[in-house]
Order: sequence, then structure tokens, then C-alpha cells
Amino acid sequence: VQLQASGGGSVQAGASLRLSCAASGRTLSSVVMGWFRQAPGKEREFVAAINWSGGSTYYADSVKGRFTMFRDKAKNTAYLQMNSLNPEDTAVYYCAVYFGGSVYRRDNYRNWGQGTLVTVSS
Repeated sequence: VQLQASGGGSVQAGASLRLSCAASGRTLSSVVMGWFRQAPGKEREFVAAINWSGGSTYYADSVKGRFTMFRDKAKNTAYLQMNSLNPEDTAVYYCAVYFGGSVYRRDNYRNWGQGTLVTVSS
């Protein structure tokens, strides 16, 4: 499966953005898809994940209550709705497919998309 992330941009603090991660190559079913982000000079960190079949979600503490991950099965696409953005959210955001172990560890993901840049100014 190939993943294509999009929707990034430059916004002011307090604004919202919605990122998309479109999957191609096969119809997703029993998978978990995750969003990660990497700020300049920092490690890539977990943001959110979703169980494709049941819709259950996982979030990093830093984004709980502000970010929501959901999926549209018909479009084979996952989304990350980001509200109340702040400058600490500035990063390149990546989506990937989980293959086992902890959903919070980037080593347990593959099929990484190319990333989309989010810049939040104060």
C-alpha cells in the first residue's frame, strides 16, 4: 500500500488544519494507521493512530483534546483534524501503517508517506 499525506500549510496560532492520508494499492481493512511528526532537529514522534475496522483511536498526550483522527473507509483515507494549533505543533507530519508491537513506537510502522509540512506562527 502507498500512502499520500496532504493538507499541510502555514497558519497562525489558534487556527485549525485538516491533514489527509490517502491510501492506494489496496483497500484498507484490518490495519492500524498512524500519524507521526518530526520537528526540525527532533526525533519523529507519535501523534495519533486509528484502528481502521473499529475506529478506536490513540493519541499522544500533547495533542489530546485538540487533535482528532478519523477515517473514511469509502475513500480509503485517514484524516487528522488539528484544532487550537500552537507553534510547538510545527513539524512535518507523516502517516504510516502499523504492523505490530506498541502503536506508539515509530519502529512498528512502515509504508511511510512523504510527509506534509505544518507551520504554526505565534
